[in-house]
Amino acid sequence: MKPTPELLAYFGENQGKIQAFATLLKTTGIEHGLIGPKEGDRIWQRHIANCIPITTIIPNRVRLADIGSGAGLPGVVIALARPDLKVTLIEPLQRRVDFLNQVIAELELPIKVVRGRAEAVKMQFEVVTARAVAPLEKLIQISWHMIPKGGCLLAIKGESAAEELAATKLKKGSTAKLHEISLPNLPVARVVEVLKGA
Repeated sequence: MKPTPELLAYFGENQGKIQAFATLLKTTGIEHGLIGPKEGDRIWQRHIANCIPITTIIPNRVRLADIGSGAGLPGVVIALARPDLKVTLIEPLQRRVDFLNQVIAELELPIKVVRGRAEAVKMQFEVVTARAVAPLEKLIQISWHMIPKGGCLLAIKGESAAEELAATKLKKGSTAKLHEISLPNLPVARVVEVLKGA
């Protein structure tokens, strides 16, 4: 599948870079085992399109960390759709870190990569994102120290997002809500926002 003009429009002046990223995912990403061999034809609809909705609910000009960034989903997509953000990718596995550094070098992106587990990161970010990393309760446990008061965790979830949120024990003083984001020509996306109380 080729990207539609509507899909590319979310990336403004970075349309060429998101296409280059898709090519890297389909080639090097598959070669390095970061994307399954059958995913090459579904990069746009299954992976990139899935990461676009979250970019519409992130506040302006904040520091953002994408934990368990893997192949850069959603971190690289967020950085390309929202160049106003300061994006850091956090990933423990070296081969994935190598791929992310290659993407950043080839696309000349102002993104930082930190190799390590979220639990060990000593920095703070107004927004922490995650996609397909862990159940919500575990995500909160591993990322909470990185989020200052007033900051939030944004977790991309599937169709059972509401049930997962209902079963999650929140930290004292925090609140959570489920965003169901409907954008033109994209499937409904579900993002759970957990806000750290002041």
